[in-house]
Amino acid sequence: MNSTQPTNPDLDYADTLWKAADTLRGQIDAAEYKHVVLGMLFLKYISDSFEARKEALKKELEADGITGTQLESLLESRDEYTAERVFWVPPEARWKNLQDQATRPDIATLIDNAILAVERDNPNLKGKLPRDYARRGIAPEKMKGLIDLIADIGFKGSRVQARDTLGRVYEYFLGKFAQAEGKLGGEFFTPRCIVRLLVEMLEPYEGRVYDPCCGSAGMFVQSERFVEAHGGQTTDISIFGQESNPTTWRLAHMNLAIRGIEANLGPQPADSFLRNLHPDLKADYILANPPFNISDWSARLLEGDVRWRFGVPPAGNANYAWIQHFIHHVAPPNGHGGGVAGFVMANGSLSSGSGGEGEIRRKIVEADLVDCIVALPAQLFLTTGIPACLWFLTRDKTGRNLKHGGRDRKGDTLFIDARKLGTMQTRTLRVLTGDNNGETLCADGLGDPKPDSDIGRIVYAYRQWRGEPAPVWWDEAEHGVWEYVDVPGFCKASDIEGIGKQGFVLTPGRYVGAEEQEDDGEPFGEKYPRLLTELEGCFVEGERLMGVVRKKLGSFQA
Repeated sequence: MNSTQPTNPDLDYADTLWKAADTLRGQIDAAEYKHVVLGMLFLKYISDSFEARKEALKKELEADGITGTQLESLLESRDEYTAERVFWVPPEARWKNLQDQATRPDIATLIDNAILAVERDNPNLKGKLPRDYARRGIAPEKMKGLIDLIADIGFKGSRVQARDTLGRVYEYFLGKFAQAEGKLGGEFFTPRCIVRLLVEMLEPYEGRVYDPCCGSAGMFVQSERFVEAHGGQTTDISIFGQESNPTTWRLAHMNLAIRGIEANLGPQPADSFLRNLHPDLKADYILANPPFNISDWSARLLEGDVRWRFGVPPAGNANYAWIQHFIHHVAPPNGHGGGVAGFVMANGSLSSGSGGEGEIRRKIVEADLVDCIVALPAQLFLTTGIPACLWFLTRDKTGRNLKHGGRDRKGDTLFIDARKLGTMQTRTLRVLTGDNNGETLCADGLGDPKPDSDIGRIVYAYRQWRGEPAPVWWDEAEHGVWEYVDVPGFCKASDIEGIGKQGFVLTPGRYVGAEEQEDDGEPFGEKYPRLLTELEGCFVEGERLMGVVRKKLGSFQA
């Protein structure tokens, strides 16, 4: 919605907690254990929130002179909690009750019963929590160890502080489980730096936000963070989503409930192609990371679908089915902006011509829907090595730009080649610097990425190209003039005619050209002899090594 290394005290703590929890996993598969741990974290959080509200309520009532039986009755009044948007936790589901019975051999069943009780008394959670602990066959001593471990988590401070603490721990665990699961982890988790980049590019200040393949809801969480960081109210956006995987759908609900985010993810999990739960939705912002290159997407059952406005997607690849699904749900021009979509795609979507994809892409370009294309660096994803890119589409470039104080960019598309950006976090995982880890806020406290970060460099090029005014904190002496210019090797704008000359291939490298090389100041007359001498030395060393190899091979034959 991703950095998985701790970057502040909360995440140092989360890392310690993760290591302890992982030692308890034993032979349990990470995909199974994920739901065990995250479900328990959720249960602990709502119990702590309940107890904090109960303590505050007790002080309020005692201050009003209420004591005895009346006090006890009011402290157990469900309305006193739900009115404050605190989940009502029935006695059997309260953490102390579970911890006191953690040594029982049927503790897993008790946890299942506790979750059923929570769902019973909180209808908005019904069917959305994991409640099959007994079925998983986890040894009672491991369950006790996990309960004792989670019991040490202190969701202290104000309710907002407690929620934020758990939110960071929860997100950290999602990332770690995605790593542990390998390929399957990508079904529920998008790296946070990618989510942050999408959100910063789209700037979802207000309106309807939609993700038809929402995974664990990271896009929604970051959208809410964006609104809050820029002084808005989270009620300024309405969230709509869909997820086909039942267990991932439950993860999304828990992830949102932890943060107090209300969302319409449909009454049950469902496939966005076969059962579109929001058929009439026209979204102001679409953010998504659909599965790449899916071959079995039930194309034959969707012949003649209203969404295939630009052509029938090939049965063997869902990429252009997703792209046209997004276009179908983008809000039309409305005089002050219209809708915009930003999503992750495999690089093949930029150039493929098979199965009619090239013709669909041509029509989309000629309809002037493509606002920006960003080529991403390799190894950003935990689960795939497939090169990826970001597409940004809009139905109204003119209105959208003018709404934000910009200029008319009708007919133009910005290409950004970010393949050289990023920092290796581990041997196999790269991250874009500038994600929302608390260290990238600008001087005024707004949640903008730093201009010298990877995300900042991409975001500000896009905002400058669109003609947006400079942020209030932008210092030209420090950051340079706030003005878009093509940067060889990084970004360049092209019109539809120029894209047509490239055969409607959208690969940024075709447009941005080569990066300018800095002159090292060494005169060519001196550089050439030096390089020639170095080359001759390499030839000599090559011959020597070849002799060593031949000698070794000869000894084996003897």
